[in-house]
Formats: sequence, C-alpha cells, structure tokens
Amino acid sequence: MREYLERLIETTISDTMRSVGCVVIEGPKWCGKSTTGQRFAKSVIELAKPNIYRQYKIFSDLGDPNLLKGEKPLMFDEWQKIPDLWDYIRADIDENGLRGQYILTGSTKPQEDEKRHSGTGRIIKIVMRPMSLWESRESNGQVSLRELFDEPDYIAGENNHKLSDIAFLLCRGGWPQSVLEKEKDIALMAARNYISTLIEQDINEVDGKKKNPARARAILRAYARNLSTSAKLSTIKNDIEVNDTALDPRTLDSYINSFRNLYVIEDIEAWSPKLRSKSVLRTTNTRQLIDPSLATAALDASPEDIISDIKTFGFLFESLCIRDLRIYAQSLGGSVYNYRDSSGLETDAIIHLKDGKWGAIEVKIGGEDSIELAAKHLIELKDKVDTEKMNQPSFLMVLTASRYAYRRSDGIYVVPIGCLKN
Repeated sequence: MREYLERLIETTISDTMRSVGCVVIEGPKWCGKSTTGQRFAKSVIELAKPNIYRQYKIFSDLGDPNLLKGEKPLMFDEWQKIPDLWDYIRADIDENGLRGQYILTGSTKPQEDEKRHSGTGRIIKIVMRPMSLWESRESNGQVSLRELFDEPDYIAGENNHKLSDIAFLLCRGGWPQSVLEKEKDIALMAARNYISTLIEQDINEVDGKKKNPARARAILRAYARNLSTSAKLSTIKNDIEVNDTALDPRTLDSYINSFRNLYVIEDIEAWSPKLRSKSVLRTTNTRQLIDPSLATAALDASPEDIISDIKTFGFLFESLCIRDLRIYAQSLGGSVYNYRDSSGLETDAIIHLKDGKWGAIEVKIGGEDSIELAAKHLIELKDKVDTEKMNQPSFLMVLTASRYAYRRSDGIYVVPIGCLKN
C-alpha cells in the first residue's frame, strides 16, 4: 500500500459531516480527493470506471432505489458524471434527516442546471487543493498561523531550504503522487503530464465543446506569465495574440471558464475593508493557478530556468505561498484575499477569519531591503484601515524564502515559508 500523508482538510471534512447530510469535496484531478474521501466512507462507488458508470446511470435514469444502496457514509467518486445524484441525495437527506450520510468527490464542476436544488442546509462543498509544504513534510512548522492570530511576543524558526530547493518545490508542486516520488526527475514530470491531459482531453469534457489544444496551451501559458498580478483579461488576450491569430474575447472567456471549472485557475478576490482614507479600492482579482507547478509546466520552465530569472521566481514563489496560505486559512475557517487601492498600495494576502480577525501578509523571496519595503507597506495598510469599524490586524507578516523566523521591533513577523504551518 502506498504511503498516505495526512491532510489538513480532514478535520474540515470530519466537522462538516457532523453538521450536514452530504459533503462535496471539490478540486483538481490528482490532488488526493478520492484517497482522502475514502478514509471517511464505508462504501465507495467509482463512477470513473465505465462499467460502474453505465450501471449507475441506468439506476439514476430509472429512479431505482439501488442508486443510493450501500453502507453509509456512501461515497460517489467523480459524481459530476451523473449530475442527478445531487437531487436524489438531497431528497434522501430530507426524508431521513441523518447527517454524514454521503460524500461526493469531483474534479469538474457540473454544468449548471436551473432545475437542480441548491442543497442549502443538506449539502456543503469543500475545496481541496494540492498539498502544502507542511502537509508534504517540507515545512518544519516552527511557526503556526493560528498562533500568530494570538499576537505572540516572540517567534523563532530556521528554514533549511535553499533557493534551489524552493525552485524544485515550485516545479514539482503539491501533487501527492509527486510528493511521494523519490526520483526528482520523475516527480517533475507530473505537472507536465497534467497539462498535456488537461488541454488534450479534460478541457473538452467540461462543457462537451471541442477546443483547440494549441490555443488552450497558449491561453494557459499567457495566464502563467501574468501570475500573481492583477492583469486584465485584455492584457492576457494581447499576450496571446503576439504569437497567435486574433482571439475573440468570448473565446478567451470560454477557455478560462473551462480552466476554472476544472479547478486549475483560482484567482484571489479583492478584500473590502473600511478605510479612513478616501482611497478607492480596486476590485480586480489577482491571477493565480491552484498550484505553481501548473504555471512552470505551462511555461516549460525547469528549476534551473527559474533560478536564472529572479523576477519570474518572485511571482511563482508568491503563488506557492498563496497556495499554502489558502490551505492553512481554510483549516482555521478563514479565507485569503488581496488588497489594492487607487493610491498604488498593494498587499499580497489578507487572511480574514469568520470571527472578524484578520492578518496582512506581504510575500518576498528575501533580502533586507525587500523585507524593509514590505514592512513599510504593511504599516501603511494598517494605518489606512478604520479600526473603529473593524478589528485591528491580529498580525502583519512578511513571508519569505530566507533563513530565520523572528519578530521585528515594530511587531511585524518575518517568517520563511519552510517554517510555516496552519
């Protein structure tokens, strides 16, 4: 049996199953949804297998009671292949009133059906992402995000990753199969194989419309070139047209929506705090992919390529940090946003918890000057927020690839990504 590394989302799944009848675990292919979901299920229906799919499609079409037969919790893997399962499960939950009965896993968002019930109060969706460095055992976890919300006077940690190590982690990604692979050259192949399958097969199955693989690759490459920026779609369109024929905006929207529905694109939404100043908040999302390895694969970049291009390295490192922050924030019941206003002030990540607590984070590879500038921007943000209408920030942090974790004299935490956990 292949080794299994525990995932932070397991606690979220467990807690959710105690509150509703059905949990939907969504996320990209190969991120571990099926393996993790099976840990909570007593029976599993694998709809990706053609013979099983055909049988259960018949059950669904006929309304046969065998559709939901099995020891509970019952898990349907790749449930979106039979979208009517949603309403059958909702109706069963309404009838029996039991919690923790079903688990649905899916790597493609099913097409919207106006007839489908929302499932409010019965079905809850949870997004699962590739592994964070803490989950893959490549962060020592000496600094806890949860503890930063309690504003400790002192933190300490030492990151042993060199920049070459970080470059490898960016290209390999957090895919469980790659994480467990001992041979580095094979581990690096996973993201490239993912991209090939994505543009040649998966993207055509999202909405049943045939798409051009070369165009899909060009669009994903352009998106990767604008990673960790607020680039408008028109900028991405112009980037594509440099090496391609004219591209209709509706075509671009279609491809990007398909990538979103495959959980490949996951932009960061803008944060909207109450401000003291008259600055106008910018609402453009920050462009992100769900794992930085998809960007490096789309760009056909090796770890050595990244090391030699420090600017690109910076954008990709930010993407890695955002992936991990999203995973850690989710385990705390929070979400990750970006901040940008008309004065030009930007903050890479805002973690906002349900109880109103929040922290601001700037991502920098390292270096005294860049950390100092990041700290200056964080203080500017703190001074702009109207703390009479919302909480003071619980913490301000510069997230880096440098060696040591510490608390500065101004209270700002400097934390290497290789020391951080939830």
